[in-house]
Amino acid sequence: MMDVEECIKEWEDLVVDYKRLETINKDYGAKLEEVGELQASCLKELNHQRYRMSIITGALKRMEKKGVTKDERLANLEKEVMKRKAMLHEIEATLPKQNGLYLRIILGNVNVSILNKNDKFKYKDEYEKFKLILSAIAFVLAVANLLIDFRPLQLILIFLLVWYYCTLTIRESILKVNGSRIKGWWRLHHFISTVVAGILLIWPQNEPWNEFRHTFMWFIAYISVVQYMQFRYQSGVLYRLKALGARHNMDITIEGFHSWMWRGLSYLLPFLFGGYVFQLYIAYTLYNISDHPEASWQDQKWRQN
Repeated sequence: MMDVEECIKEWEDLVVDYKRLETINKDYGAKLEEVGELQASCLKELNHQRYRMSIITGALKRMEKKGVTKDERLANLEKEVMKRKAMLHEIEATLPKQNGLYLRIILGNVNVSILNKNDKFKYKDEYEKFKLILSAIAFVLAVANLLIDFRPLQLILIFLLVWYYCTLTIRESILKVNGSRIKGWWRLHHFISTVVAGILLIWPQNEPWNEFRHTFMWFIAYISVVQYMQFRYQSGVLYRLKALGARHNMDITIEGFHSWMWRGLSYLLPFLFGGYVFQLYIAYTLYNISDHPEASWQDQKWRQN
């Protein structure tokens, strides 16, 4: 146990350490301001480069329309313009970007650009782990719902799906801002899935739901297993492509595919096609119960009549 003298000595040492912390923090604040000024300067020069290049490109197109003979100088100039566009794209990837419409609605004008390459990769890796963990949780809940007919447990699974797809849309939008080449159809699929999960959440517990429930739970369990298999396959493929330099570090597991990958895909294809057949069966089941007399939409139709 320290006495008074030792406490005073510790405090004096701490005062010295605090002064050093103040100096470091002051330098840090100055560097942040300097970084902000450099970012603004880079963006200004980047826009200037693109503006001047658009003038040159426009002039080249007009000359081509007029039938001007393309000599070696023009051919070299076109190649240099293409190279410069690629270089500007690489520079742009290191600068903050404006959020898309969806992120502006959800988060406002908060800057979600990740400037450190390692932090970008970590965020992308967390996105992949998030999907994998939630697939495992959904599988467990689906199996539990197959064994137990308990309405709160069903709602927990469906609410999890709503939250999962909402979160995916936000995370994927952030990935897009940070240079991921995630496809638009993949993001659209998750927006639609969010709406569908929301509809399931408000579906009352009645006879049509009981007829559909087992099919739906089996589908969730099946698709969770397929997603795990797909993740293992595509993560291995993507790792190989990145090691060969054929893929970008911000690409997600859905993006990596080349013709040679068919050799390792043979075991996965039957399960993928099985998922499509399962979806058709779900559509058929929903169509059959759409005219069920106890369906809530039928009750609404009866009231209108």
